Amino acid sequence: MLKLSKITIPYTSLRLNLMVVCEMVLLLLLSLGVMLYFSRQALVEEAQGDAVQTLESTEQHIDNILMTVEQTTYNIYQDIQWHLDQPDRMFTYCRSIVETYPYIVGCAIAFKPNYYPGRELFMAYVHRADYKQGNNSLVTAETFGNQPYTEQLWYKLPMSTKRACWTDPLPEEENEGVTLSFCLPIVNSRAECVGVIAVDLPISLLSQIVHSVKPSPNSYCVLLSNNGSYIVHSDAKKLSGIKTVWEYADKNEDPSVREAAKAVVSGETGFKTFQMSNKEWYVFYKPFRHTAMIDRPMDQIEWSAGVVYLKDDILGNYDFLIYLVLAITIVGILFFVVLCRLVVRRQMLPLRMLTRSAHRVAEGNYTETVPKAQRDDEIGQLQDLFRRMQQSLAAKSTELEQLTKRLTKRSEELRKALGNAQGSDRMKTTFLHYMTTQMTVPSDLIERSVMKLGNNFETISPQEADFEVSVIKEQSEKIIDLLDHMVEALKIEAEEAEKAVKERKEVSHDE
Repeated sequence: MLKLSKITIPYTSLRLNLMVVCEMVLLLLLSLGVMLYFSRQALVEEAQGDAVQTLESTEQHIDNILMTVEQTTYNIYQDIQWHLDQPDRMFTYCRSIVETYPYIVGCAIAFKPNYYPGRELFMAYVHRADYKQGNNSLVTAETFGNQPYTEQLWYKLPMSTKRACWTDPLPEEENEGVTLSFCLPIVNSRAECVGVIAVDLPISLLSQIVHSVKPSPNSYCVLLSNNGSYIVHSDAKKLSGIKTVWEYADKNEDPSVREAAKAVVSGETGFKTFQMSNKEWYVFYKPFRHTAMIDRPMDQIEWSAGVVYLKDDILGNYDFLIYLVLAITIVGILFFVVLCRLVVRRQMLPLRMLTRSAHRVAEGNYTETVPKAQRDDEIGQLQDLFRRMQQSLAAKSTELEQLTKRLTKRSEELRKALGNAQGSDRMKTTFLHYMTTQMTVPSDLIERSVMKLGNNFETISPQEADFEVSVIKEQSEKIIDLLDHMVEALKIEAEEAEKAVKERKEVSHDE
């Protein structure tokens, strides 16, 4: 019983601890999981909101520069239409545009072949000598690149579409890939497209704008065309010798880089994650949109702007928060386990006391004292019921002890009475044996006298007959005397027996 109690109580306490702790841990983990999930979503959404604002701000800044270039071109275009018959004046227009706006690095006005008599090809081109090295002196030329201008993109595209447009960065052999060109077809009075005016904008200017936008320490912006060509990237070192995002993706083994690149140039808005340099990155992207204006008759540019974030910049504090929350949770759980253990142990003290008391009662100690409960819960009620049961058991035990004593005493009396009865029986037997022995001689004498009288009644004399009769009478009196003594003894014994029975009835009644 003691071994069972030593096993059962700790097991019950441990089971209660485990049940409470497991339920608390499950609820806590569920709450933390929900909180951390929505916290992560909120951080990503906040980063996405910041990225959208950054992209819109960058887009607006770049578009303002583009609109300035466009407006400048449209302003000079009005005058060009009035002086199409003055080819030399085209150099003046080009110089005026480049001199007036410092971030324009070149301007070209080219006409279709044989537009001017005696000149198969005519182009007026003015550009800064070496703006990268700070040399802004103007250079005038009639050629551009290693190919005839009629074969170059900045000329062919507006001539074929008859619409103003922005070109993607030109191939290296054409323009060293350093400028974007705004191209505007020149239309004569007969609505014929006779030439193109192209204004060059350095990518370095846009790169400075993009590079100045850093929402986080490791973030950067990119501007891509729909074919994946880099228009702008904030880190020129990463793009050394690389012209498209596909070339950059091919240099990274992780396929997520190409997937992210496809998403950026898809013309949609959203974000993607990718692996690069053994780190996880987020790219938030949106299509580049012109500001809608009535006097801006041109198609939207098929560009996409993106902001690249290092995951740690977005979720670094979140990861630290996770570790902090986990540490606090572990410490809290340990503290709760200890506290729960102490509380459960304290709550189980009455049960431990009842177990020890039950063990002693089971061993026969019915007078074990159980204190009165100091609490009103189920355990307190159990303690009070056990106390009442123990008191009732102790009272019954006392009654049983007293009854046992009385039964023992009565047994002794009965044993003694039995001994007395057995002694009386022996005395009766002895007495009867004695009496029968005493009556044997008179009986024999009476028998002989009777036999003698019966056998010789004819011949016996009167004297002898009187003698025999006197013998019979004398011996009969002896027998009667013995019988009187026997009857007297039996009467005394019956009175004593009746008295003993009466005494036992009185004792039983008193009990």
